[in-house]
Amino acid sequence: MIKLRELLFGKPDCGCGNYSGILLKEQVKVSENLQYHLDNKIPLGESVFRISSNAHVKLFAETRKLWEADKIQLSEADEYYMHTDAGRQGIYEGKLVPLDLPYIMEAAKKKKKNPPLNKPKRGGPKAYYVYVRDPKTKKIKKVTFGSGGLKAKLGNKQASQAFAKRHDCKNKKDRTKASYWSCNLPRYHKQLGLATPASTFW
Repeated sequence: MIKLRELLFGKPDCGCGNYSGILLKEQVKVSENLQYHLDNKIPLGESVFRISSNAHVKLFAETRKLWEADKIQLSEADEYYMHTDAGRQGIYEGKLVPLDLPYIMEAAKKKKKNPPLNKPKRGGPKAYYVYVRDPKTKKIKKVTFGSGGLKAKLGNKQASQAFAKRHDCKNKKDRTKASYWSCNLPRYHKQLGLATPASTFW
């Protein structure tokens, strides 16, 4: 008999030999995928395969078949999945879909939608924030900028011109930088509920 508990989880910390291990009969042949999990001590609940993938579903289906035939003894944690529909499939809207995925939290997560880009909003650690896509990494980045005291000068032509000169606003082209959005804040005054700007730049 092969002690699968030791393969999957290692030997018990207590050092005692009377614990109830997970057993697989030696003559039982298993798939390469299941054998990989045994050889690398990977519990079923930590399957290396992508959740809902064909290999992932087959791994649980194979384990259930062995378990129902009393050819494999599972740990309490892995046996839990045998009482669910993990590894089974059903028809939903005409498509074959996996049932009762073992990672409950992952299965419940909805696909995260990207936030609207280049649309400044109030809030965050500073006065405003905006999401932009970094042209180099192609990843979305959150840029925070401004401070509570700046908006009072938005309608002051002299102050806004001084700000533009001081920060070299005419040369601020990088949308991933806070300086770009501070310089171009007047363009978004309506959606931010700010006063009508007195100058092109802040």
